[in-house]
Amino acid sequence: MRQGLGGGINKPLQFVIGGGTYEELAEWRDTLLAAIDEDNPGLTGIDNDYEETKPQLAIDIDRDRAGDLGISINNIGRTLETILGSRSVTTFIDGGEEYNVVVEGRTGDQRTPADINGIYVRSDRTGELIPLANLVEIQEYAGPSTLNRYNRVRAITIEANLEDGYSLGEALAYIEGKARDVLPETAVFDYKGQSRDFQETGGSLIFVFALGVLVVFLVLAAQFESFIHPMVIILTVPLAVAGALLGLNLTGGSLNLYTQIGLIMLVGLAAKNGILIVEFVNQLREEGWEFQEALLEASVIRLRPIIMTGITTAMGAVPLMLSFGAGAETRQAMGVVVFSGVIAATFCTLFIVPVAYQILARGTKSRGWVEAKLNRELEQLEGGKVSKLYDEQPPQRAAE
Repeated sequence: MRQGLGGGINKPLQFVIGGGTYEELAEWRDTLLAAIDEDNPGLTGIDNDYEETKPQLAIDIDRDRAGDLGISINNIGRTLETILGSRSVTTFIDGGEEYNVVVEGRTGDQRTPADINGIYVRSDRTGELIPLANLVEIQEYAGPSTLNRYNRVRAITIEANLEDGYSLGEALAYIEGKARDVLPETAVFDYKGQSRDFQETGGSLIFVFALGVLVVFLVLAAQFESFIHPMVIILTVPLAVAGALLGLNLTGGSLNLYTQIGLIMLVGLAAKNGILIVEFVNQLREEGWEFQEALLEASVIRLRPIIMTGITTAMGAVPLMLSFGAGAETRQAMGVVVFSGVIAATFCTLFIVPVAYQILARGTKSRGWVEAKLNRELEQLEGGKVSKLYDEQPPQRAAE
């Protein structure tokens, strides 16, 4: 039946095998499929796009007999081409327009293989008509309906569905490992469809995540006028990622495009708790508090705001985790990552950030220290000028 829109739904696993000839590719395909059947971990509906199911005819020419009768192989091929197909032999011009002259057999003589018995070829030696059936042998066989290429290389695509709980990453790692074990080194491997998208997005996750951390670090460095304080804050990001991965493991989730988006979101969500503590410690130090006292006071005072904001953010992800309906799997995956990552970052921040600040930031200055030092020096400089004026001039004139 005709399809209304699109060309159907492709299976998530699409593994491409490339090589020299289709006969060789078919052998590699059979070898790989046999190896998969032995210990298939979770692939269903395994299929490929090179199916030898289309009936075809192979005409084998008896070259010795044709040579004895004075019939060339070229003559036999031209006859078959003309009668069973068509052949352009010349052109003619009529009314200033050029037309092709195409020679072909009657349609009624091209219906069955037995129609070849009615085809004759002329001997180049005697000029007699020889039945073509006396010179050829017809064999029926099944061949592929299409010969596919991928990236200009002859290729066969193996596709399959995945059982519940079996991720696409695991399936790709399994089938590629099997292919490298059972196929020769000359075989070329590639991916199509969702598998190719997964490979591309998986490779870019590390770059995007690192870029996000770098941008946050540089923004915090500009805000705190230091590289040590942002480093203390960024230490909460790995803890949040660890908590998110633990949540995915407990819920049976997988690392896909939506969970990757959630991990990138955690960079900002995890950093905000560290900012609360570090910023307040710096404020207390600017007011003249000792380093240890300022750190303990900031940790105690910021305890409730950190817990409140952490719980609020985590509860905001609960509706995503409990969603249902169309597209619920994507929202649930993102909700699990945000919920578990924020909870882990909140509790770890209360312990890791103060310890890291005490170890790394003991020798640092608070934000605004340079400005305060310049202001003090400016006040001293201005005070010295006034004193000098009083010494050199009369009091009334110096006061003016």
